[in-house]
This record gives sequence, structure tokens and C-alpha cells, in this order.
Amino acid sequence: MGRPSRALLSRELIARAALDVVDELGSDGLTMRALADRLGVKAASLYNHVSGKDELLDGLAELVNAEIDLAPLAPDSALAWRESLAAYARGYRAAFLRHPNTIALLARRRVGAERQLLGYDALLGALGRAGLDPADAAEAAAALDYLVLGSALETFTAGFTRPTPEYRPGYPALAGALEASAARGGSLDERGFELALRLLLNGLG
Repeated sequence: MGRPSRALLSRELIARAALDVVDELGSDGLTMRALADRLGVKAASLYNHVSGKDELLDGLAELVNAEIDLAPLAPDSALAWRESLAAYARGYRAAFLRHPNTIALLARRRVGAERQLLGYDALLGALGRAGLDPADAAEAAAALDYLVLGSALETFTAGFTRPTPEYRPGYPALAGALEASAARGGSLDERGFELALRLLLNGLG
């Protein structure tokens, strides 16, 4: 008997196709029909592997969170605790900058994927070793989430689409800030994230 011409479906294959759909079409583009079309199967075939969209989103969360490097949070990390948390936060943000359309799907739903749970456990463990009690560690983890996901979702600079001098008559402080920032070179979004991260970590003690 010949081998099948198409790869057999699996939960991981379906999740990877779902991630491709979301990356290309946005969160509203993820439907079971669109996913079936991407895989070249009937939509009903998907339900042999995932029970529905909720389980599909768990698979999506697993894939995106697997891109986040947890090594900086390990107990045997050679980094000082602020450096460890900063390295983790940058990697966390980088993963969602690669997949910003997933934020709308994942940020307001339950945390159920194994890799998500491992990530939060590693983060809270690192915060505990940095001297925070469990309640303060939970608040710090929440604050880090807000910072990382908010900065991955929003771009400050892209909101100002006019040439900077056009802002000056009505909004002189805005124009001056945009001009001064541009003179520094590099990305204001990156500098803004790094400033917020530094302030957060310095505020932890």
C-alpha cells in the first residue's frame, strides 16, 4: 500500500496551521473552516483531534509560549536577579512581537497550556528567590504581563503619522518630543519598553 500523499493530521499540526492563519489573517480569521482549508481537509476532520476552538487555542498558546526562553529564570542562572528577569521579559516580548495577532485570542482567556503554566511557575519562583513574598510576586508577575503584552500589542510611534512639523502649531510639546526622540535614533518603542522594564524591576526592591 502506498504512503498517504498528505501528512496525517495531529493536534500539533493543526495548532501550527492555526498559528499561521492567525499570523496572516488576524484573530478574526481563525475559524475551523479557514483552518480546514489551510490543511486541505474537511472541517469535520479537525474534530477528531481537537474538541473545538477552546482546545485549539490551548494548542496555539502552547506553541507561542514554547518560543519564550525560560533559561534566564532557572535557579542555576548565572545572571543577577534583575538581569534574569530582564532577559526573560525581552524574550517573552519578542515571542509576541512575532505573533502579535495571538494576543487578542490569548490574553483574556484561562491559562491552561502546559508551557504557559511552566512559564508562570518559573517566573514566580525567580521572583521568590529575589526576595518577594508570594503575594508581591504575584503582583509583580501581573505587572510584567501588562508591560510585555501591552508593548507587543501597541506601537507608540506608529500612531503619529503626520510629518512632525505639522503637529507643532496645535501640539508643540508633542512635536518637540517626537523631534527630540527621532534625533536619538533607534526605536522609540524599544526605548520606551526598556525604560518601563527598568522602572518596574527597580521598583521591586
